[in-house]
Amino acid sequence: MSSVDLSALQRPNDRLRRRRVVNRSMELLAWLTAAIAVAFLGVIVWSVARRGAGAVDLDLFTKPQVPYAPAGVEQGLANAFAGSLVIVGIAAAMALPFGILVAIYVNEFAPRAIRSGVSLVLDVLNGIPAIVVGFFVYGLIVVGHGQSGLAASFALAVLMLPLVARSTIEVLALVPASLREASLGLGVPRWRTTLAIVLPQTVGGIVTGTTLAVARIAGETAPLLVTSSLVTNGTSWNPLHALQTVPVAIFELTESYEPADHARAWAAALVLLLFVLFTSFAARWAATRSRRKLARTGR
Repeated sequence: MSSVDLSALQRPNDRLRRRRVVNRSMELLAWLTAAIAVAFLGVIVWSVARRGAGAVDLDLFTKPQVPYAPAGVEQGLANAFAGSLVIVGIAAAMALPFGILVAIYVNEFAPRAIRSGVSLVLDVLNGIPAIVVGFFVYGLIVVGHGQSGLAASFALAVLMLPLVARSTIEVLALVPASLREASLGLGVPRWRTTLAIVLPQTVGGIVTGTTLAVARIAGETAPLLVTSSLVTNGTSWNPLHALQTVPVAIFELTESYEPADHARAWAAALVLLLFVLFTSFAARWAATRSRRKLARTGR
């Protein structure tokens, strides 16, 4: 009888030991996969920096690109950086207000059925390939009007809209319901509660989503090839004309036979990569601050 009792006590210990082994194995597997992902990022950054750091100088940001220029002519990518700033800036100005308004409607006012439908549409838009959006804008705007920076901005805004809306919806959902109930209990209308109580709590999260969306569209090439690639020499800030951009410039320089063009392509890729890294880190920092603020508010 005692042997039976001892074996019955021993079996739970064996199961507990086996669970601990499985748990530790899964933790090690998760750490390994995370290390592999970080290693891939490190290899990419090191490879681009090794090839492009030597060509990053003042001329890269102050002198324009001159196609088919004779040897000895100093060149840079000032026109590409200026065009990217204009196109991405206009795209953000288009997508940000619409994305925030869509998120406010979905999270604060829409019935459950409409909320599910709009969320599905946002997910589908987020998964559409960039080249498909580019050809859509090409048929909608470029045909009959020609390429322009505004057409490129509209294409990038379409890509940016679901990212901004989705991130804003997630942040709005983190705002404690008690804040809304307290405001509504005092007789404040729902729209004013949203503007005066809910939105101020989510500024950090909205900035985070916008920053990540800007980093996402800053490196897009496919939509720009069909909306703003037939550019003239020199630096232009006019969005009514086709503007050169950094991704398109990299694409064009990599097809050249000149080693100097390849060096400028690597330098532009390094600048673009550093921009994406710094904006991503800034977004993470803003997201952390926003979560802490919402946590303190909910207490």
